[in-house]
Amino acid sequence: MTAQAFDPAAHARAMRAAGFWLDRTVDEFLVEAVRRTPDKPALVAYRADRAEPTRLSYRELADKVALAAGGLRALGVGPGDIVALQVPNWWEFVVTSLACGRIGAVVNPLMPIFRERELEFMLGFAEAKVLVVPAMFRGFDHAAMAESLKRSLPKLQHVVVVDGDGPNAFDRVLLQGGERVEPAASRETSALASGDLAVMMFTSGTTGSPKGVMHTCNTLLACNKALSGRFGLTTDDVLLACSPVGHMTGYAAVMILGIYLGSTVVLQDIWEAKRGVTLMAAEGVTYTAASSPFLSDICNAVAEGAPRPTRLRSFLCGGAPIPPVLIDRAASELDLKVCSLWGMTESLSSTLTEPSRAAEKSSKTDGRALEGVDVRIVDFDGKPLPAGETGRLMVRGAQMSLGYYKRPDLATYDAEGWFDTGDLAYMDDEGYIRINGRTKDVLIRGGENVPVVEIEALLYKHPAVATAAIVGYPDDRLGERACAFVELRPGATLDLAAVQAYMAECKVAKQYWPERVEVVPAVPRTPSGKIQKFILRERAKAFGA
Repeated sequence: MTAQAFDPAAHARAMRAAGFWLDRTVDEFLVEAVRRTPDKPALVAYRADRAEPTRLSYRELADKVALAAGGLRALGVGPGDIVALQVPNWWEFVVTSLACGRIGAVVNPLMPIFRERELEFMLGFAEAKVLVVPAMFRGFDHAAMAESLKRSLPKLQHVVVVDGDGPNAFDRVLLQGGERVEPAASRETSALASGDLAVMMFTSGTTGSPKGVMHTCNTLLACNKALSGRFGLTTDDVLLACSPVGHMTGYAAVMILGIYLGSTVVLQDIWEAKRGVTLMAAEGVTYTAASSPFLSDICNAVAEGAPRPTRLRSFLCGGAPIPPVLIDRAASELDLKVCSLWGMTESLSSTLTEPSRAAEKSSKTDGRALEGVDVRIVDFDGKPLPAGETGRLMVRGAQMSLGYYKRPDLATYDAEGWFDTGDLAYMDDEGYIRINGRTKDVLIRGGENVPVVEIEALLYKHPAVATAAIVGYPDDRLGERACAFVELRPGATLDLAAVQAYMAECKVAKQYWPERVEVVPAVPRTPSGKIQKFILRERAKAFGA
């Protein structure tokens, strides 16, 4: 780090001069797709509770976007206002997201797994004006939860319910109001500029509360340009969004990528492998992006008799190292190239193995820097390290976020634009990196960051717990699961069922619950009293055997 400050204006000039920033909005690409192929399928939305998908052409999608933009404007939503979307992979998510861009509002995608505890903080911190939720999803009453939250969130003016039947129903509020907002006649009259805040997405907190990561159309489209270039994707490709669009993988690397390309995006709301593989085959899916458990499920489903998706040729796989046997299975059984990726909410898709070298590199590395992205490995004094040596992974470039929402106090970049990812990695002689540790205390389960510090803080509040430490243990399908090592208060007892019941009482997303509890006489500590998690991680490795 130097005393000199990062200069965003100089960074922007450099990204434009190099051609990484397009200075266009996502709405412009939607308009272009409508003009070029109005009757082409834009969205094919499959829902687990319905036999047939909803199909929208680009003309039909654009019509709904114009109506939804008018509906949002009628609710008083304008430039810079936050619209939170806790909607699964349904067409209503896509329409509302694109409508926000048309009127200059900021999209805040939220994972459907979040419950009261996470949402009260996120919606309150963002000061969301509108929250869009499903009436029910996976047996949970989101509409009731949203209404209960509204009472404690004075800035939340409107709850809109997909599949609702009351006055706040999605169709009634956003599609039947009669007001329309058509595309801007020029960039000068657009409500959203390419460098304006377009999407704010929370990343799991590692040292406290989650942070809101801010992205623009320039950063999102730089990601799309780089991904499509390395994969060789075109308007003729069919993209499957099976990862949640409330996460950057589904949002940026599939949904927005599809609009950028003018291709067809297939949505699957609940991942069920046999149905997923069947619809891939039926719809001619050529590309998808997900974590390794999805890939394992696809291979197993085909092996068990599901139709082979013969057009599927590219699989972007991130979130955890990919088992070599899985890459070999995908190649031999599906003729599928699995391309390893490393990225994060702050930097989007940063490194990727190209399809031509997937068989050789994807099991050993997490890819090389995408176009417009620089990566380097440095020691803890900031000095670059030679190939093969592990150090801090730093990243910079065209896909980097604007920083953290309402947190100007957090110094995100050094003077040269480098961002400390919190990951440890090494680089080979060809520039491919391999993540082999984390300086941030975070656990990755099925490609999802578990906010370890936050869950530990909750455990400390349990009356039976004196000390708590959560670490990951290996799992073939999810990569890692969470184990809680706990010291108990005198006379207390605790088991996994009690911990999980407590998590449910605290309204914590189920994916964040510990899946193993180990009661220990004392957790290992340094002489200064700091918990030695590396010792606990070594112990926990046996649980994955």
